[in-house]
Amino acid sequence: MTERALTNDRPEGYEAPVAVSLTQPVLMAGVPREYAILMGTIAAILGLALKLWWLGLLWWAIAQAVGLWAARQDARFLEVLRRHLNLPAFLDA
Repeated sequence: MTERALTNDRPEGYEAPVAVSLTQPVLMAGVPREYAILMGTIAAILGLALKLWWLGLLWWAIAQAVGLWAARQDARFLEVLRRHLNLPAFLDA
């Protein structure tokens, strides 16, 4: 092995700066944007349209807590769940 392979140095010109925003998912209040919009819409429907404001607040608080827990485990949990639901339960060999 060469000394370069042992030190893990890259040759000049092989590094490119990448913006952090390109590598991280878009989050709103700590949860994925689509999840936050969907849970907020359901809470608004419960609170405003059905005039059950206490149920809307309860729904939002529980959904936010579950979303925060899931986002801390994997920030792209919604994409993974969507892909999981689209795949069949078994693959034919």
